[in-house]
Amino acid sequence: MASLLDRLTGRAPRRTKAVRQAPMVAFHQPGLGFFSDRSGAGLVHAGYHRNAIVYRCVRLISEAAASVAWTVLVDGTERKAHPVETLLARPNPRESGTDLLEALYGNLLLSGNAYCEVITAGGAPRELHALRPDKISLVPGPDGWPVAYDYATGSRLARFPIGEGGQTPILHLRLFDPLDDHYGFAPLSAAQVALETHDAASRWNKALLDNSARPSGALVYGTSENTNLTDEQFDRLKQELESAFQGSMNAGRPILLEGGLDWKPLSLSPKDMDFLEARAGAAREIALAFGVPPLLLGLPGDNTHANYAEANRAFWRTTILPLVQRTQGAMAHWLQPCFTETIRFRPDVDAIEALASEREALWRRVSAASFLTEDEKREALGYGRRTGALDISEVAAILSASPTPRG
Repeated sequence: MASLLDRLTGRAPRRTKAVRQAPMVAFHQPGLGFFSDRSGAGLVHAGYHRNAIVYRCVRLISEAAASVAWTVLVDGTERKAHPVETLLARPNPRESGTDLLEALYGNLLLSGNAYCEVITAGGAPRELHALRPDKISLVPGPDGWPVAYDYATGSRLARFPIGEGGQTPILHLRLFDPLDDHYGFAPLSAAQVALETHDAASRWNKALLDNSARPSGALVYGTSENTNLTDEQFDRLKQELESAFQGSMNAGRPILLEGGLDWKPLSLSPKDMDFLEARAGAAREIALAFGVPPLLLGLPGDNTHANYAEANRAFWRTTILPLVQRTQGAMAHWLQPCFTETIRFRPDVDAIEALASEREALWRRVSAASFLTEDEKREALGYGRRTGALDISEVAAILSASPTPRG
């Protein structure tokens, strides 16, 4: 009966390898990652498009921040149905105010920069549009300060100059970067190592599943020192093993060994195969870079909060509200030249359900403060002093306390 080697080659071996057969030691070291790819598009593809933790963090923050209602303050007083409020509610015919803010927050988290364009008519703002950060480049002047923004659309390049006093049709939101004067630093860039670790662990687990969830082995041929495979035999045997016995479809398939071939399986310790903890640690580090408590993402470990409600309150207080407030301040300063009044924005904290317990505790403390007047209590709760005519109950109380006029 012909051996497996004879059937593979069809002829007897005529060449031998120059190196003697000897025990081999395998060395493993980590390969190169994509740490050099710090471009916005590269990070978006590696993180947001292919990593569930990054995707969920960005969606969680951007959707929560975009859901916060904005209160318009004109000359320090809350104003309803103001033109700027109408503009924010419907910034352009294609988007709502929530869609626009969600795009701005998402761009800010993924690239560290967010851009918004205003279209004016007769000096009044009419439309707002979010622009892609990867298509915008800042044009510095001779002194290093920016003088314009260039926006590339296909083969066309639109330039938006910056006027005197910093007035520009482009709003540039950026996160602080100590080594860059013009562009921001994205949280995703700070989590790049954790992103690479999480991706490598996921690929390792996928490779184990593709190889029957067990490591490979060694195919040993011959017992004497002069018995070696030719180069052609070696290549054919390797190709045969890869095509017939590798992959999830060939899991558990028996192998027939002849002609002095012997299979020596290689095993990994449970510690070497424990990549679940490595993936969980990398996921927690990614969540830390974005400011999302791991408990909100369902990640094990590092759950310092007592319950979900406490973690949710911390998420709103430390991540969402600061992001909304800095955006409102930049938006008010940017739109101020279009209005004669002083425009300011304030988040409607009372409408945030996650902070309802804090607001209820504040109302109880202020209501129980007998040393405060009614106007002082209203100001402590964020409301202004009472203005206008008296209501019916106050008028009735005054009339009942006044003396009855004579005849």
